[in-house]
Amino acid sequence: MNLKEAKVGTTCTVAKVNGEGAVKRRIMDMGITRGVEIYVRKVAPLGDPIEVTVRGYELSLRKADAEKIELA
Repeated sequence: MNLKEAKVGTTCTVAKVNGEGAVKRRIMDMGITRGVEIYVRKVAPLGDPIEVTVRGYELSLRKADAEKIELA
């Protein structure tokens, strides 16, 4: 399961960050690394972006980026 498929109001643990090069580096620079917990706060009406809480701060992710984050 990836972050795009997670339901609003759930807390998930990151298993793996997929992607290559700059995309993967950008996701990891935002604090999304293996083992961190992510709380899914909101999803926009058309599904893009997804608002999450990571390491105590709020973050908005595009669907394309959320698909690259695998959950445990």
